[in-house]
Amino acid sequence: MPSVAAATIQMTPYEVLKELSLFAGTAETTVDAFAKASQFQTVPKGTVLFLQDDESEWFYVLTAGWVKLFRETVDGNEAVIDMVTRGHIIGDTAVLEDGVHSFGAATVEETTFLRVPSSLLKATIKENHEIALAMLTSMSKLRTRQTREIESLTLQNASQRIGCFMLRLCQLSAVEPIHLTLPYDKSLIAARLGMKSETFSRALNKLRSETNITIKGANVEIPSIDILSHYVCSACSNEFPCSDLT
Repeated sequence: MPSVAAATIQMTPYEVLKELSLFAGTAETTVDAFAKASQFQTVPKGTVLFLQDDESEWFYVLTAGWVKLFRETVDGNEAVIDMVTRGHIIGDTAVLEDGVHSFGAATVEETTFLRVPSSLLKATIKENHEIALAMLTSMSKLRTRQTREIESLTLQNASQRIGCFMLRLCQLSAVEPIHLTLPYDKSLIAARLGMKSETFSRALNKLRSETNITIKGANVEIPSIDILSHYVCSACSNEFPCSDLT
């Protein structure tokens, strides 16, 4: 059976780019120019794509795998600011930030992406108002999501934040009990949610007792989405399902 990476590369660069909201409504000649300048790459776990304050040479369209976005704190520790997967673009906003990355990016498993020159995006933005507007729209959505995450850190306890993370993995049409698989290591989930590993373990045990979910390794069973969402959303200004489940 072919790997996920191999199956992904069967798509052409044009097909991958055409799916992106960045190129929605853009002329085919423009998409084709980006496709011809891009290339697929598959890299192993632990590959650093770029570091904070690096000059931007490329932006990346993820087609398989997971990438960790992080910043370095004053004391030299690593703060995980996001985890992204297929369909996400990373590194594109650097063209609007003096050509310098404001965060680092590294793979947390084997990952396939389309690598595209940042210089082409920068030149196109100057001439193509549709792409410029699409980038501003994407940045606005990101800012909205970050605002909600700040609210979550402020208002929700640790157990509720873990439950919120799990709710975002649920298919709304799924039949109960809902079965899902955690997408990456629990240590990374803890870091993404702003917790230490020991805090995560205690909060996970509390979530089990409050909502009757069961967890075995990376496998989670949710007997009632109503019970879980009521527990999670009671300290949030939004109701399940949120408008930003991505």
